[in-house]
Amino acid sequence: MSEQYEQSDLYKLRHTAAHVLAQAVLELYPQAKLGIGPPVADGFYYDFDLGVDENGRSQTFHPDDLPKLEKRMRQIIAGNHPLVYEEVPPDEVRRRLADQPYKLELIDELAEKGEKISLYKHDSFVDLCRGPHVAHTGKIPAVGLKLMSIAGAYWRGDEKRPQLQRIYGTAWPNKKELKAHLAMLEEAKKRDHRLLGRELEIFILDEDVGPGLPLWLPNGNILREEMEKLANEMEDKANYLRVSTPHIAKDSLYFQSGHLPYYEDEMYPVMERDGSRYYLKPMNCPFHHKIFASKPRSYRDLPLRLSEYGMVYRYEQSGTLMGLLRVRALQQNDAHIYCAESQIEAEFMGVVDLYRSYFKLFGIEKYVMRLSKHSPEKLGVKYVDNGPMWLKAERIIKEVMLKHDVPFVEAEDEAAFYGPKIDVQIWSAIGREFSLATNQLDFGVPPRFNLTFTNQQGELETPWCIHRAPLGAHERFIGFLIEHYAGNFPVWLAPEQVRIIPITDGQNEYAGQIAARLKANGVRAQAMLDSDRMQAKIRQAQEMKVPYMLIVGEREAEAGTVSLRKRDGSRQTGLSLAAFEVLVQGKIASRAADL
Repeated sequence: MSEQYEQSDLYKLRHTAAHVLAQAVLELYPQAKLGIGPPVADGFYYDFDLGVDENGRSQTFHPDDLPKLEKRMRQIIAGNHPLVYEEVPPDEVRRRLADQPYKLELIDELAEKGEKISLYKHDSFVDLCRGPHVAHTGKIPAVGLKLMSIAGAYWRGDEKRPQLQRIYGTAWPNKKELKAHLAMLEEAKKRDHRLLGRELEIFILDEDVGPGLPLWLPNGNILREEMEKLANEMEDKANYLRVSTPHIAKDSLYFQSGHLPYYEDEMYPVMERDGSRYYLKPMNCPFHHKIFASKPRSYRDLPLRLSEYGMVYRYEQSGTLMGLLRVRALQQNDAHIYCAESQIEAEFMGVVDLYRSYFKLFGIEKYVMRLSKHSPEKLGVKYVDNGPMWLKAERIIKEVMLKHDVPFVEAEDEAAFYGPKIDVQIWSAIGREFSLATNQLDFGVPPRFNLTFTNQQGELETPWCIHRAPLGAHERFIGFLIEHYAGNFPVWLAPEQVRIIPITDGQNEYAGQIAARLKANGVRAQAMLDSDRMQAKIRQAQEMKVPYMLIVGEREAEAGTVSLRKRDGSRQTGLSLAAFEVLVQGKIASRAADL
């Protein structure tokens, strides 16, 4: 969440709406225990524990509770209650929130860190909070408020802690913006990659395989192969060298890289065999460092760009898993660039330009690049303990971005443990935000692997390493593309590009000949030769969002032509097969977005 958003009127409005929701819940459910209630990108939420009933059964919210809560929230809003800020000593806060165990846990943590503790009060409600908020509850436009849904959420995101109930809401400055947001959500439901992924036979998830471990169906594998082909072409032009590395490695490799202990919570548990301890790899970089170190390097070898489509495995919390967007097994469009300090600017901008070329190709019009920096207070705990190098690396990235007029925002305490990075956020065609990829400047790990090159003075020097993944993980990016295109992929990317539909069985042979000819010329095509009626076959092709349908009857078979029906509904009759081949092959070769 950006610092700019955290200071915005919309953030304050939503933050206050979360407090109003908590008050309404406590009034209707006095036994409720409060978790946390922050604003989020398009609204707010609050977590609650309703406890158990007299029979020991957990009490839960139901969808029909939302209108009742919403009604009470509007009454509170109408009271124009001022939001009053107060800094309070820890013992006093504990006394005032003595019946709220989750708040007491947060208070103890703040007190241990020596941080100031503050409360916000309005009407009869008081909450542990640092703000900011609107001046009074009447600043929340009741017509722009709506409670959306109920979900489960573990306390502090930890599966081993109690499961709370989360109520999501949204708040906007006026009814018009609320209506537009709700319309976008309805469109997003239609585009949900989990739904379309199954309907279009792209991927499935199976509990017997495990949560967050997608199975790619044939259509999905075509998408993966096309993405890899695209990236390989782009990287060939930029002189990358491809490598491949194992899926597991001994723990000593990850101690050397620093992933143990910095990253251990996100790694799969250790495997022991023959006295050795192995981990599934969470990152490709340690393996690439070993490849760099496999022989002496000279300044003439730099920059050295090593790329890999490597599978990595990360044990994401189960509550965060979501279709392809958050998985536990992912194939990364990964690479590491080893370079001298004098080469950082050119290499870093080469990666930024690669991002922008992908944005243009996929019609991504809105994006934000975020410079994620370290926190000086967490050196040696969350970040490599080298303050001067952190400041130097952050300054280098900032100066490069400013020099080349690349817009970016800054974010504190979001860097990788070994260096600052540019995180890239993108927005789909309907305005939904996605995290895409990262571009990291690593000063911390090359010394751990004793990576060196001989410079022009004949001295050994440590290279810098740029970690980059312009397409991120295939899983997440394909999930984004499914929603971005609503499953209507451009021709070059569509799993099935052409479907040939005979009007009667008498044209089956001709339809089969067309399919064979197109396949031989690199087009993904199939002829529908079953006994279904023509209209049923057209409907099936439309449901699978096939870009081109070729309808062939007796007249087309005699003339050697086709009737073209495009996915967008437009048609063209009497088209020669040669002319259609030129059309479809041109769209594939140019990776055109239109039909």
